[in-house]
Formats: sequence, structure tokens, C-alpha cells
Amino acid sequence: MQEAWKRSLSTVHPDSSKLIPVLFRPAAFLPATWPMVFYSLLPARGVRSLILPQFFLYTYTTAFNIINGNASYSHHPQESLLLGTGVMASSTFFGIIPHLVKMKLSSFNNRASILIGRVLPIVFLAQVSGMNVMASRSFEPVRGIEVMDKEGKVIGHSRRAGEKAVRDTALSRTVLFGTSAFIPEVFTHLFRRTQFFLQHPWSLWTVKLSSTILVMGLMVPASFSMFPQMGRIQSSKLEEEIQSSTEEAELFYHRGV
Repeated sequence: MQEAWKRSLSTVHPDSSKLIPVLFRPAAFLPATWPMVFYSLLPARGVRSLILPQFFLYTYTTAFNIINGNASYSHHPQESLLLGTGVMASSTFFGIIPHLVKMKLSSFNNRASILIGRVLPIVFLAQVSGMNVMASRSFEPVRGIEVMDKEGKVIGHSRRAGEKAVRDTALSRTVLFGTSAFIPEVFTHLFRRTQFFLQHPWSLWTVKLSSTILVMGLMVPASFSMFPQMGRIQSSKLEEEIQSSTEEAELFYHRGV
């Protein structure tokens, strides 16, 4: 029974009770995103290699965030589609910026330029990933999400609970992608100094690929569990109309993934 309950949490949306598409279930997040993360951090050799990795990465993460977010607020499918399109386009644009800067700095052969060229894509990947969550789930803080008591009775819709749910999820996604990009870069930087690399320079990409898969394999479950799926919030921090509707000191809400 416990195993069946765990499976239902990962396949059925807790708010709508609808099946989550296989490609956008939490179990599919790692195999779907690690190739995109790996290719999005490689040096661009043309317009296609510059845009496509960013486009595919943020198209998938935008859809994942919308599908696995809280769905207890009133919304229409057309609204989610328009929002997702705008978020995907803007995230792709911001994701391209550090690579354009890196290409511009490639003509300057000094340590500062090399350092900026390596660090900037990592910083942007982490920040844009967090912003992607906040933008793709921006309806939740505006319209409010359901808050419940310990018996599961819905007390009302809270914008402040929606803000907390989105903020916590955005933080976890920033940690996920920031760490998954930073640690492989450190590994490859150290590997470049070894004698093995001087003899086999082709092995650099093997090390970076394997380290990306390893780190993301550890960070995906860690980031998903940074905050509980069933979030808690003090009633005193919610809107007055909700406080007046219950005597419970603590209420619960679905945070989303």
C-alpha cells in the first residue's frame, strides 16, 4: 500500500487528480534535462548550437513547471499556453546572453576574460532556472492557492501561500542547476592540469559528461526534497479572511515540484 501511494504521488496530480504526462513526471526530469544542461554549457560554434540547447532546455522546464505546479487556482488552458510561450521565449533569450558575452570575450586572451567566460554561463543558468519557475507559475501568487487544515478541509485560497510555494520551488531549482553546472566545471578545470589530459585531450568531454550526469543524478532528488511537497504555513501569515475562517494555527498547501 505504501509503494502504491508513492507511485500515485509521482503519476497523478494532487490538485486535479489527472495523470501527469510520462515525459513530465518527476522521474523523467533527470533523463530529459541532463543532455540539455550539458549541451547548453558547451562553447557555441554557430547560431544553431547557440540557440537550440537553450530553447529545448527552457521549453521543457517551462512545461514541467506549469504541469507540476499547484493547479488549485482558477485558470484556463489558453492562459497557461500563452504564459508558457512567453516564459519559454524570454528564458531562452536570457540563456543566450552569457554565451554571446563569452564569444565577445574570446578575442581577449587574459585570465579575467577566461574566468568570466566560464563563470557567467553557470550564474545565468542558475538564475534563469529560478526565474523560469517564478514566471511560469506566476498565476499562483496572483490568484491564490488552496490552503487546508490538518483534516484536508479547504479553508480558502491564499496568495501568500502561493508566493511561498513558488519561492521555495524556485530556490530549489536554482540550487539544482547551479550546482549541476558548477561542480562539473570544477572537475574539468582540475582535470586539465593532469598528465592524462595532456596525453589524451579528447577525454575532457568524457569527464565533463560523466560528471554532469553524476552530479545531476544526486542533485535532482536532493532539490526535489529540499522542501516538503505538502507545505506548511502559519495562519497568522495569511490573509485576514483566511485567519477569520479557521482556528487552526497552521495550515497546509500543495507546493508542487
